[in-house]
Amino acid sequence: MQTNNQTSGIIDLQYGGGGEQMNKLLDDVVFHYLRNDILNVRHDGAFLDLEGRLAFSTDSYVVSPLFFKGGNIGDLAVNGTVNDLAMCGAVPRYLSLAFIIEEGFAMQRFVDIVKSIRMAASHAGVQVVTGDTKVVEHGKGDGIYINTSGIGTLHARAAIGIDNIREGDAVLVNASIATHGMAIMSEREGLQFGSDIVSDTAPLNHTVLTLMERFGGGIRFLRDATRGGLASILHEIATAGCFGIDLVEERLPVLSDVRNACELLGLDPVYVANEGVFICVVPDSIREAVLETLRIEDPAAAHIGTITTDHPGKIISASAFGGRHVVHPLVGEQLPRIC
Repeated sequence: MQTNNQTSGIIDLQYGGGGEQMNKLLDDVVFHYLRNDILNVRHDGAFLDLEGRLAFSTDSYVVSPLFFKGGNIGDLAVNGTVNDLAMCGAVPRYLSLAFIIEEGFAMQRFVDIVKSIRMAASHAGVQVVTGDTKVVEHGKGDGIYINTSGIGTLHARAAIGIDNIREGDAVLVNASIATHGMAIMSEREGLQFGSDIVSDTAPLNHTVLTLMERFGGGIRFLRDATRGGLASILHEIATAGCFGIDLVEERLPVLSDVRNACELLGLDPVYVANEGVFICVVPDSIREAVLETLRIEDPAAAHIGTITTDHPGKIISASAFGGRHVVHPLVGEQLPRIC
């Protein structure tokens, strides 16, 4: 893991500044908590043993606040990249980890973040094998930013792609929606909704691996519904695949506290961000079997809609009262800095 402190500011994590202090920070925190045989080599890169087709993904995390109910920026960074690989039908193996730390960032908060990274990586079954640390001047880094990149091996039975979707396919969701976005909102604004709303941040790779093993190419499409929420992924399917989607509003799984919070704030749950939710498109013939598998992990998993050619490019939602309305694409960003 490279170190560099070529800024006009100094790191002030109770160590002072300079290269020696940066090395001590890495030794005492990063290498201490994340140590493994590959990272311990301390080379500028990592030497990996990989076979077959690979999936690669990268993302940067700038969530505010850094700590929220159910997680923090550290486990969010691990889970986010792990999930992006899983949505490709890959088994995540290795991560790179890069910190951009603002001068004066509290040492204990940094330690807590690195500990959460270790726990999340262990839960997901991945290793942090290389990375980087930079320091920026006070006021220019918003505490800490994290970038993670990941490599995984594509499952032999994976055949995931938007081009695989067919008319009549079932659209499934694995868990209740909108909890992450509302957890961030309540933490950021100091709002109380009668009970704690906890982020759903979690690794999805184990669930996806089970789907691959049981159903293989029957899993036509996967995508995690993060920024822009469920609606954004549905519109991605509809516009890229030249299909429409018939959505059944009453089937959308939303926790009652989350639904109440959304109503209070004038938000529609389908546009609110998630971190442990994915959409799965499968042939209708295996719909119930896939749902049964998903409900082992979360009973809230649901069949929320059907692929149709009746209204290409549009999402039409049917209410419990028989009404129908168009679900429009998200314009702008309802909840900034949610991941």
